[in-house]
Formats: sequence, C-alpha cells, structure tokens
Amino acid sequence: MTVVVTGGAGFIGRHLVQRLAANRAAFGAAGEPVVALDNLLRSTPTALADAIEAGDVRFYEGDVRDASTLAQAMRGAEYVFHLAAQSNVMGAEDDPDYAFTTNVVGTQRVVQAALAAGARRLVYTSSREVYGQPQRLPVHESAPLAPKNAYGASKAAGEMSCRVAAARGGLEVVTLRLANVYGPGDSGRVIPLWLERAARGEDLHIFGGKQVIDFLWVDDAVSALVRAALLPRADFAVAGLVSADDRDPGFFVTLNVGTGQGTPITLLAERVREAVGNPIGIQLQAARAAEVERFVADVSRMRTTLGVNPAAPLAHLPLLARQAVRRLADEALTEAEAHARLA
Repeated sequence: MTVVVTGGAGFIGRHLVQRLAANRAAFGAAGEPVVALDNLLRSTPTALADAIEAGDVRFYEGDVRDASTLAQAMRGAEYVFHLAAQSNVMGAEDDPDYAFTTNVVGTQRVVQAALAAGARRLVYTSSREVYGQPQRLPVHESAPLAPKNAYGASKAAGEMSCRVAAARGGLEVVTLRLANVYGPGDSGRVIPLWLERAARGEDLHIFGGKQVIDFLWVDDAVSALVRAALLPRADFAVAGLVSADDRDPGFFVTLNVGTGQGTPITLLAERVREAVGNPIGIQLQAARAAEVERFVADVSRMRTTLGVNPAAPLAHLPLLARQAVRRLADEALTEAEAHARLA
C-alpha cells in the first residue's frame, strides 16, 4: 500500500509529504515510504532531504505529463494526492501552454495512472479561481464555475477529468478548492513577495486595491488534505455529499478550503509593513485584468465534514516576517564575508 504525492517538493507538497511521512500508519502504510513526484521547475527536494535519506520518502524527479514516469511512481498506490500544477495566476497568463498541458493534460494522466494502479482515493487540489468573479460572498461549493483566467480554467478542466474518473472508473475523488494558502517555503505570490520587499526597505505595489482575499495557513490546508483522504465514505454520505449506496464504488466531492474570512489587500500591505518594521511606502497601480478581485470561501462544509478549524487569516504573518528579515541579514553577512575574503 502506497501514498503518492504529485508536486511533492512544491510549497504545499513538501509540507504534506512531511506530515504524511510522520503519520503513515493512519494510511495502513507504516512500513512504506511516501512517494513524492516533482519536476523541480519551481522547487527543490532539499526540504525533503532528511526524510529521503531516512527512507521515509521515495522521490521521483519527473513530470506529470510523462505517462511512463507516472506509472512507475504510482505502482501500488492506494491514496493519491495530486498537487502538481502551474499554480500561479500570472504565471499561467505568461505561459498558458505550460499551464494547460500541466494542469489539464497532466491531471488527466494522473487520473489514468491512478486508475491503472488500482488506487482507491484521489485528493485533487483545485482552486478558488474556478469560481471566477463571484456574485456574492462567501462563495458556496454550489456556485457556478466561471473562471476569469487561464489558471482557473485549467483547474476547472482538471475537476472535470476527476469527475469522469469517479463516474466511469470507480475512483473516489475529493476535490479541495483552496483559497490563498501562505506559509514557509512559498514564493512568487503576494505575501512572500511583499515580505521580501519590505525587508529590503522597498515600497509595496498594489495592483487595483479593491481585492479581498481569503488567506489560509499552510498547515491548515495540509490538515484538510489528510482528512479528505482518510474520511470514510460513510461520513461523506452522512453529510449528504455522496450516495449511501456503496454498490457504486466511485464518488466525486467538492469542498472549499479557506478561513471564511476576507482580508482587504490594503490591510495586508499595512500588516506586512507593521510586521517587518520598515517605514516603507504603499503604492497603488492599475488593476490586472486576469485577477479576481474578491473571494471569501463558505467553509461550513469543510468545518462540519472534515472537522478543520483554521487559524485566523494572517495569524502567522509575524513569524514569516521574522524569517524574511533573518534571511536578509544572513545574506548580507554572507556577502560581507565573501568581500572580506577577497580583500
């Protein structure tokens, strides 16, 4: 019995793999390493090095679009967490071909490989971007899918592949529509970018200024992923999310994962400035057409079904600010030492 994580060296993936490696017995896989697959385009396996060396994690460097690599990684899989994706809105706008082939074709191949391996359950990380610009807040799972950008469209297409696999292939699929996850190891998104700028004493740039965002701590996202994999079918049935008739083996469930609270982007900028302690400026710039302005998740289904009670938005921002300031100081010290050796 094997647990497989695609995107296992990425931001959320590495946190999930570490949690799984410490709790393999819950999956009936106490003697088996967690399998992590990643193409290392935006990550490194460094964070998993100790677990790999200890034999708790087996790492495959490869791409989810490569069917042969997937087949090898999926051998013996019972639980599959599919996180591998182009997971950045503006990155998908800059390179829509990569976003499509990875998020749509790659997801289809993951689904096919999971079915071929005889996997029982697949947990698919979708995104709040599938809803597009919502008509009302908070957004319930029953809201229509109306993506506003290439990333949201690709994740919605991935959901459809999972839905077909559940209906036709008998796979149990739990789709988690994640809000904006933040935490250690993230890069290229607003919180890590702003913390780095603030630590350097550079002004923060806000595109538009009307955004309201549901920020979720990464450990809470990981808790939702793990519980989505382990929750018995009967509990989903009690919640009214799947049929109680277990003669139909497959099912498809969607759950929002967030805090249910919105943070205005202007407040985030002020909190970043306060946490870092630099008197920097905050500059408004033109809005970017691809970005959704307002999203807050309705998390009632997540709370009652998965039992996840997330931390308040930005509760851990001061910790990340201290880490950003410390990294900058360490970099400056390393540079000074290098100059001293050359002098």
